[in-house]
Amino acid sequence: MPGDGCRWSDEGCGAPPMSVYGKLRAFCLPNRWTLYVSVVMLALLTATNLVVPYLTKTLINTVLKGHHWQVLWPIVVALLCLAAIGGLFNFVQSYYSGLFGQRATFRLRQALYARLQSHGFEYYDREHTGNLMQRLTGDVEAWRMYLSQGLISGYNFIFNVCFGLIVMFTLDWRLTLLTLIFMPLLGFVVIRFDQRVRPVYTRIRQAMSQLQTVVQENIMGVRAVKSFAREDHELQKFREINTEYGRRNLVAGYYQASYIPFMQLLGNLSAVVLLWYGGTQVVDGHVSVGAVVAFFGLLGYLTGPTQQLGFLVNLYAQSNAAEERLLEILETPDIVRDRPGAVELAPDRVRGHVRFDGVTLHYPGMRGTPALADVTLDAPPGAVIALLGPTGSGKSSLVGLIPRFYECQQGRVLVDGRDVREWTVHSLRRQVGVVFGETFLFSASIFENIAYGRRDATLEEVRRAARMVQADNFISDLPDGYDTVVGERGLGLSGGQRQRVAIARALLYDPRVLILDDATSSVDLETEYEIQQALQSAMAGRTTFIIAHRLSSLRRADEILVLDGGRIAQRGRHEDLLSRGGMYRAIYDIQFRDADTLRLRSGAPQGVGRVGT
Repeated sequence: MPGDGCRWSDEGCGAPPMSVYGKLRAFCLPNRWTLYVSVVMLALLTATNLVVPYLTKTLINTVLKGHHWQVLWPIVVALLCLAAIGGLFNFVQSYYSGLFGQRATFRLRQALYARLQSHGFEYYDREHTGNLMQRLTGDVEAWRMYLSQGLISGYNFIFNVCFGLIVMFTLDWRLTLLTLIFMPLLGFVVIRFDQRVRPVYTRIRQAMSQLQTVVQENIMGVRAVKSFAREDHELQKFREINTEYGRRNLVAGYYQASYIPFMQLLGNLSAVVLLWYGGTQVVDGHVSVGAVVAFFGLLGYLTGPTQQLGFLVNLYAQSNAAEERLLEILETPDIVRDRPGAVELAPDRVRGHVRFDGVTLHYPGMRGTPALADVTLDAPPGAVIALLGPTGSGKSSLVGLIPRFYECQQGRVLVDGRDVREWTVHSLRRQVGVVFGETFLFSASIFENIAYGRRDATLEEVRRAARMVQADNFISDLPDGYDTVVGERGLGLSGGQRQRVAIARALLYDPRVLILDDATSSVDLETEYEIQQALQSAMAGRTTFIIAHRLSSLRRADEILVLDGGRIAQRGRHEDLLSRGGMYRAIYDIQFRDADTLRLRSGAPQGVGRVGT
């Protein structure tokens, strides 16, 4: 069941039916009994209401015209009882229809969130946050409205028409056929309205996603907006998308204004024809007044639902557009997932031996030069591998293949002698700790952020990890210490403080493979040196990959790889690479020539603080 832990995919949940609603009906099946109760209550409510025209006919013909006043009070009591019973049926029906929609929506929302958790990096590389947020909120709500109201309205239309026609035929078959004269035309109008309005609502929801994306990006990038005084530009961009969103809603409104009144007109014409023909039949003495009045009351069971068809089709069109967008999340296959027969990587047996064997990586949808091309390296357990190179050279792409953030198209990445695709994704990532250059912290306490990977960690264990990266002092100085809640994305801390908290989080995770992706870029040189000293003991026994632009962070590595254009241009230790010249020597000269220039300007002697050669 998708909402009960099943991963919606081409495998595992079976092949869904072809219709859009059919593909989502699996979320309704466990709760279908609530729908059955609601439908039964609706049928009983309709049947109860159909008794009223009969009582009305008796009241007019027997009491008012026949002057049998002793029948009046039984009819009044019967009408009151029917009203009470109908109210009870209506309450139960409304409650269970709402329960049906809420429970099905709960399962769908859980399945959607589970799919978002299972999707890999490549999915989020192409999807906008605002678009996903709109799908999990607005689109899900549109589907719920259809289940709770639209679906029941459809059953209400069927019951009213079917039961109403049965009773009407028992009263007078000629009047019944006369009232049906406009029904074929009405059906054609309904179908035409659905065909016109459904694609419009699809475009409306796309425009709404664009609106949310713009707002979300503006809020996240508010510092950049204000730094470059681009408020007017952002307002204009929002105005354009907002105008387009409004224009599409106006198109939908135009179709509603065109079709729905026409549907109501057809229903009212049936009433006019009935009054004309029924009136002539009464005058001629062929039909009693009570029968015509009762028949006119029954006409509401036809004209009422048909006049609501516009609303029903409108609701269905919105739901259908939303369902198509929701299915895109549920049915997008995962590139990275467990293969059949994947093995758990046992924590107590992990050595951390990482090897790349002729690896080539192309990002989905990206043409031209591959991100990595024929990369081969061997990192034995406990080794420290440093990666250096210009932006876009493939450093992050290389380390991202170890925990299977992406999948290589050629070659293999091996951990402890086995292809990473032979290990389960969860057990593999449990042994790989990653600190990204773009540090992300949750809106929670510092303790919760550091203990994110180990929810059972004690305060002392968290403090030990913080001390390893020189973070304990500044955390203890905060108003609430480790219980201090940081702002959204950790904006309550400085860049260096956020990075130290992120490194502490990775160390507390206690992985066998540690990846530091430019993890000290936001700290000053002195703090970087202190963190490096602390990391020496933390990296002991772990296979560590370090990406950095400062050579001071790389000089103690067992092997340094210089990447250029996705290929390994140079490899070796610090001293060997300096002696060979090439790109590494050029980077070294640039960094420390600039450092010597600064020292000369400040009066300090050249060479002070240089990395030893």
